[in-house]
Amino acid sequence: MTETVDVLIIAPDVPAYSHPGDAGADLVSAEAVRLEPGQRALVGTGVRIALPEGFAAFVVPRSGLAAKHGITIVNSPGTVDAGYRGEIKVALLNTDRDTAFEIAPGDRIAQLIVMPVARAAFVPVDDLPDSVRGAGGFGSTGYQKDGATA
Repeated sequence: MTETVDVLIIAPDVPAYSHPGDAGADLVSAEAVRLEPGQRALVGTGVRIALPEGFAAFVVPRSGLAAKHGITIVNSPGTVDAGYRGEIKVALLNTDRDTAFEIAPGDRIAQLIVMPVARAAFVPVDDLPDSVRGAGGFGSTGYQKDGATA
């Protein structure tokens, strides 16, 4: 069973889930924008929300825009804190090297995921407990090439 949380909203177009079970609700553009190749722009949605304490919203790219047009979000995921009351804007980037991308008001440009978040109590210590991974960093587990770990 999926938990539902009430989110107060002021918006010309209320974000909507496209399919039952979707994690992200579609955010649409409130303005016309042309993104030239390699250009980025902060695109308004007209959406303002009041999240309950203990929740955050995350603005994430739409997979179709990324795969078909090279449109992504620069700071993905964009974080909307519970105390923020301003307009949610999306920092879009056109990664296509040759083709501009036109955005019209009402076009779906991102998804909004609302999630509960824990507030950490950071506890200074002299040593950390051991783990299986240890201090292994980015790429420390290797990658698969021709069925073998490289």
